[in-house]
Amino acid sequence: MKYPHFFLASLFFAAPITTYASPDLTKHYPEVTETVFAKCKADFAQKALATGVTKQTVDSALAAAQLQPNVIKYDRNQPEFVRTFPDYLSKRVNDWRINKGREMLKQHNTLLQKLATQYGIPAHYLVAFWGLETNFGQYKGKMPIIGSLATLACDERRAEFFTKELLKALQLIDKESIDHQQMVGSWAGAMGHTQFMPSAYLQYALDGDNDGKADLWNSVPDALTSAANFLDNLGWQPGFRWGREVQLPAEFDYTLIGRSTKKTLTQWQEMGIVKADGSALGSADIMASLLLPAGHEGPAFIVYDNFAVIMRWNFSEFYAIAVGHLADRLIGAGNLVQPLPELPVYSIKDMQVLQTNLNNLGFDVGEPDGILGPATRSGIQSFQHAHNLVADGFPSPGVIEKVQQMAGAQVLN
Repeated sequence: MKYPHFFLASLFFAAPITTYASPDLTKHYPEVTETVFAKCKADFAQKALATGVTKQTVDSALAAAQLQPNVIKYDRNQPEFVRTFPDYLSKRVNDWRINKGREMLKQHNTLLQKLATQYGIPAHYLVAFWGLETNFGQYKGKMPIIGSLATLACDERRAEFFTKELLKALQLIDKESIDHQQMVGSWAGAMGHTQFMPSAYLQYALDGDNDGKADLWNSVPDALTSAANFLDNLGWQPGFRWGREVQLPAEFDYTLIGRSTKKTLTQWQEMGIVKADGSALGSADIMASLLLPAGHEGPAFIVYDNFAVIMRWNFSEFYAIAVGHLADRLIGAGNLVQPLPELPVYSIKDMQVLQTNLNNLGFDVGEPDGILGPATRSGIQSFQHAHNLVADGFPSPGVIEKVQQMAGAQVLN
């Protein structure tokens, strides 16, 4: 699942190759039986009443909630394979979304321009978020929100988080006079065109069509106005883009890659970085970072503060690049200049073997868990430095093969 910041019901950990794999997924948790669920609902009812939820909502919406066993299965699901950036991007920024997004820009032009003026969020960004979340409202989810949240709140793995979201969902029913039977969405509680979690719905949803309620399921004006309001509150900087594709010089210092390193645009340009088309990057005091989501053989991106805002919507570098790139494509930008490389499909076990080998060779990456996070990237980069390889911290096939050879030689010695 995408663990939500506010909105979203799925989390992708950002990494050169990324997958969802929570460290506690292998831990055993007690089964949520019907008996356990009934007791939980009784406890939730008391908590809801204490927060001001009406007895009518508790007696109807919560009492009617049914255990959703599939939700537990979805929450426990751990993919067998890691997700590569080329695979991720190509499936999300495709011809269908680009063409449909351009249609939506035209169809909702008046509303979008109004929101751009009021909140400073350009139309093509709002449409890009909308497209990635629900295919422009074509699929908003069909799971019962109260039942799903109650099931997850009753499960010990993340009970605290989902209990809060459940209570917010019940409060939302009162505030917006929502029919709980019509309250459907993702299995983890995200709702509507823009997939708000209940807490985000309560705090940021607005009535964009002036009918007296904020309806994120059935009103595009409400959904897009709410998205603009949310991005504004997250700190979107009007007049600035998310980032752009760039070219790096031949002798670039790859230790500078990553969001933890920030330099001004002027400084990056002085290092020989240019736009993807070869033109000058430009001089400015704007702070920026460099990302190589597919290693040094793939496209490079320079990203600005608004990139971090996108990541507050969904904490994933892949997602944020996809939003930015789709937004650019919607207003006429071409495809990436540097082609996406063909990368092999690695399993979680493959990555655990790599991590184990790096640890055995003295490049500490922590517990081998199959997650290519900062510690693993740092260990790969140290290994690359030690063996005169391009130190981009990316587990390319060549790097994996080299690590395996060195680890095997060490065992033999």
